[in-house]
Amino acid sequence: MVDPGQLIVRSLGESRIPSPLGSLLTRRGTTEHYVDEADRVLLDDTVAMLAARGDELPSFEPGGPRRRIYFDPSKIRAGIVTCGGLCPGLNDVIRGLVLTLNNQYGVSRILGFRNGYQGLTPGAGHSVVELTPAGVEYINEHGGTILGTSRGNQDPEEIVDCLEQLGVNLLFVVGGDGSMRGARLISETIAARDRRIAVVGVPKTIDNDIPYIGQSFGFQTAYAKAAESIRAAHVEAAAQPSGVGLVQLMGRHSGFIASYAALANNDADYVLIPEVPFSLDGFLPALRRRVADRGHALVVVAEGAGQEHLRDAPLRLDASGNRKLGDFGLHLRDRILDDFAAAAREVNLKYIDPSYAIRSVPANPYDSVYCLRLAQAAVHAAMAGRTELVVGMWRGRFVHVPIPLAVSGRNQVDPDGDLWLSVLEATGQPPDFTA
Repeated sequence: MVDPGQLIVRSLGESRIPSPLGSLLTRRGTTEHYVDEADRVLLDDTVAMLAARGDELPSFEPGGPRRRIYFDPSKIRAGIVTCGGLCPGLNDVIRGLVLTLNNQYGVSRILGFRNGYQGLTPGAGHSVVELTPAGVEYINEHGGTILGTSRGNQDPEEIVDCLEQLGVNLLFVVGGDGSMRGARLISETIAARDRRIAVVGVPKTIDNDIPYIGQSFGFQTAYAKAAESIRAAHVEAAAQPSGVGLVQLMGRHSGFIASYAALANNDADYVLIPEVPFSLDGFLPALRRRVADRGHALVVVAEGAGQEHLRDAPLRLDASGNRKLGDFGLHLRDRILDDFAAAAREVNLKYIDPSYAIRSVPANPYDSVYCLRLAQAAVHAAMAGRTELVVGMWRGRFVHVPIPLAVSGRNQVDPDGDLWLSVLEATGQPPDFTA
């Protein structure tokens, strides 16, 4: 259970400088549409959860512009880095950061670091990019990131050396949980040197698995693109006798993309996700019965599902130290074919894996708006001297989440929650598959 102390955001010092945005805030106070900077956003939102807290009510610091800021915009330099895997909206966030820094605060010196944290280390040899409003004008129309990205664990001491040598006062890190752990180490190194450099994260995870941020940017675009593959697999399965469409989607530890994409067109007969273990000895006969009853079936599986059935898969790690998963989609395809053959039943199976295609597309309009607003919130936080935090939306309000809390766990589909209940209602599949 989260306690109030975990929600305290670090500050570099007192904000004494009048903000260029101060005139927009003179008459504002907390309403159902806006939270004043002196107010707080409650963590819990039900009577039962609040009652369980007693007198202690954990709350987030609200996001948004402040009346006074810590940094003098005319005297500072900002840096931006994108890390980890691709995600729709990365260029939108870069553009939003540059435009807000320049147009709203007058910060004209903005640097882009190439290829993730590698761009902040001397050994990689990557050049630094000067970012201007003109240079980012149309980048939101394209997928990927103009700065490039990478995985890996770089030395925070070298990174802080780079920031000091370049005179960077604000560092914006756009990345997932591994990137935010790196941002935390960078912030701690800065504090150990008693330097005044703000480190603010814009959390990026196509799997929607970072907690306490509501929903990650690019997620809606990703599951909308994934839904197209589900529809194609359904058409293929329905067009042939005993047709089976099998779609594997991204989701290493969290089945949000599989769940939302399946609900988007309501064609799936079965959805398999990492959070809900299942027995293949129970699932395969159920699939055969569904094909016999309807003539076809559609199965959606998250890439991290069923790993318990791949016990012989070798342990492999990526550059960031994350375990590389076994390919359960291909394993499931072979098991389905073998099961139908053993039962002397015809099957026409089409296997579709659009994994990388769904993360490389431009953001849709919803995500474009969300990316811009996250970027604005990140700049407001950094200019006010807040550090070691990520920005997100909680209960419909923009908030500051301390990085230690944001990396303390993983956001996952709750098997007892309303999302999974919706999936069970839509598919008609049982809560579990027993042998």
